[in-house]
Amino acid sequence: MRAAEFAVIGAGPAGMAAAIRAAELGLDTILIDDQRAPGGQIYRAVERAGADSPLGPDYLAGRELVAALRASAVEYRPATSLWHLDPEGRLFLAAGERCEVVSARRVLLATGAIERPVPIPGWTLPGVMTVGAAQTLLKTADLVPTGRVVLAGQGPLLYLAASQLVRAAAPPGLILDTTAPADYRRCLSALRRGRPRPRMLLAGLAAIAAIKRAGIQVRHGVRGLRALGAGALERVAWEGGETGADHLFVHQGLIPNLQISLALQLRHEWNDDQLCWQLVLDPWGQTSLPGIAVAGDGGRILGAAAARLSGELAALDAAMMLGRITGPDRDRQAEPIRAALGREQALRGFLDRLYRPAPAILAPAEDDTIVCRCENVSAGAIRRAVRQGAPGPNQVKAFTRCGMGPCQGRICAGVVAALIAESLGRSPGQIELWRPRAPYKPITVAALANLAVAE
Repeated sequence: MRAAEFAVIGAGPAGMAAAIRAAELGLDTILIDDQRAPGGQIYRAVERAGADSPLGPDYLAGRELVAALRASAVEYRPATSLWHLDPEGRLFLAAGERCEVVSARRVLLATGAIERPVPIPGWTLPGVMTVGAAQTLLKTADLVPTGRVVLAGQGPLLYLAASQLVRAAAPPGLILDTTAPADYRRCLSALRRGRPRPRMLLAGLAAIAAIKRAGIQVRHGVRGLRALGAGALERVAWEGGETGADHLFVHQGLIPNLQISLALQLRHEWNDDQLCWQLVLDPWGQTSLPGIAVAGDGGRILGAAAARLSGELAALDAAMMLGRITGPDRDRQAEPIRAALGREQALRGFLDRLYRPAPAILAPAEDDTIVCRCENVSAGAIRRAVRQGAPGPNQVKAFTRCGMGPCQGRICAGVVAALIAESLGRSPGQIELWRPRAPYKPITVAALANLAVAE
């Protein structure tokens, strides 16, 4: 069994930065990632991107970090899934048809974020996908949509993706912005208090300017979004309007990927600003379980630059805990990192208030809207289960099979909790959480058999 001092799960900005810094500090470090190349979601396939990539300079900035990883002493394990982690630091890994166990004295979860599900009527139709999925096709295969394209939702990624499609010569025909007019007024005080770096605001303004120059129509304050079609997407409708469409890309912000932390029963708390659960962490990313830390958007949504900085802080803390540096050394090296992290966080309050999802996004009003895609469970079925006495997600699972598919509720958990909270007249933060179980991701029986033989 391979024994490492420091194991990092996820090769996005936080995981790469943590692994590189840890190796520089002399730790025997292993970096484990599902993907076949480093970068995570934000820098996916950045090594193959040309200097003229339509994805822009913020994306291309990831090449430097990936190059530093390649040149480091980190043991990098691509195309490898963590399917179980026990509290003692044993990691159960699967790569193809091979399983193995790795032990680590310190473990860092840098699993990043997932897009918030957008369960509108018709979201399961072919032709409807998230903005992030469309970005993945552009990053990994240079694929752009053809035909009539509509982007709908809210958040910085919506306009960033639209500007990237413009540069890729595949501009969308229409953007449906669901941000409420009241949200613009509410966010101004947070902008004045935060005093964000001009670069952050200028990047957003540049994306909006590119969209205007391309002549793309933008409708604001959109409500009642629906995808319509017989067997595939044909039209997109909203209150007061409708348009033909071949592709609909939706986005309502990001939420932390908590599947592993929930399985470990780490301490979580409800973030009422971002309307999602997040981990309770100390200033170094330490969780409620000794030896397990979290960095990046897997702990709280702060963005790629902040994720990278939080990874460096976690690596410094691991080096101190393992005796490679002293406490004063750790604190001294952390000072400039914390200062930079504070600057990166300055815009977060503004964004949280501006792009707060509407109640109809969290809990779809139409009973026939599918919520659990794995098991084809509707919002109405969940509401009926609550009326029949199911007080939480685990009971709803028993009534409806919701959350029993391959994703173990990773996609539908937040929506299910919001529907239960709505039915009971509570806040989603008052609804208990699901506890995913191993394997976290599907693995083959052959892989498990190989592990049994090895053990």
